[in-house]
Amino acid sequence: MKRILSIQSHVVFGCAGNSAAVFPMRRLGLEVWPVNTVQFSNHTQYRQGWRGMAMPAGHISDLVEGMAGIEVLGQCDAVLSGYLGSAAQGDEILAAVRRIKAANPAALYFCDPVMGHPEKGCIVAPGVSEFLTEQALPVADIVAPNLLELETLTGRHIEDLAGVRSACDQLLSRGVQMVLVKHLGRAAQHPERFEMLLACREGFFHIERPLYDFALQPVGVGDLLSAMMLANLLVGHDPVAAFERTNASVDAVLKATWQAGAYELQLVAAQEALAAPVVRHRAQRLN
Repeated sequence: MKRILSIQSHVVFGCAGNSAAVFPMRRLGLEVWPVNTVQFSNHTQYRQGWRGMAMPAGHISDLVEGMAGIEVLGQCDAVLSGYLGSAAQGDEILAAVRRIKAANPAALYFCDPVMGHPEKGCIVAPGVSEFLTEQALPVADIVAPNLLELETLTGRHIEDLAGVRSACDQLLSRGVQMVLVKHLGRAAQHPERFEMLLACREGFFHIERPLYDFALQPVGVGDLLSAMMLANLLVGHDPVAAFERTNASVDAVLKATWQAGAYELQLVAAQEALAAPVVRHRAQRLN
């Protein structure tokens, strides 16, 4: 059994951060060790507001120290990081990555570089974007940015697929093994579809899925994507198959959410598609 240390946000109600990632990864048969960077009543895009707090300085390090004390860090196969409550938490995460890689050199660091989207109500603390670009990126084995985050990581303005590929090449040249661009946005080929791109040793691969006409766009889709991609890799699928399965599972969750007229992701309703997705859209290799 593979084991993941998942360090990201947590909401009591709904699906975002660990609340969108832990159940799907467990549904694939992985053991997940969740550590919360923040604990909120609900995600921050509810118009009615939210309550909660970022975990205090030292919280992550203290929990990792506790796990080291019972000698389980060497059993960890991957660290997944997402939303940070502060830039200082990033330093604690990288310290955890170093300790785990020292105990298990085969362990992966999957960095979901959540930088916020103020127009949608998603805001990150000062210094987080700089931490992700300057400190986390050089350590990461896999990164999963959306288009805006890819621009920040590479210092580029990207308008088309060629620009996305060039930016991914830049990250790969810096030592990242795999780049999953979770949303191509304005660089997509077909605005009426949802498109993603995978860059890895095998090449560049493009995939799409339907867009659903939500009254309010669900939150946590990116967290689910990163979790499913890492989980599919760890259970033994090659990068392209993991990409296809992840796309299929997320599409099934979104379809169930849309059919239910819900705002929060319907993970439980679509759980069979997490473990055994029906792949209807194949990844296309780009020349």
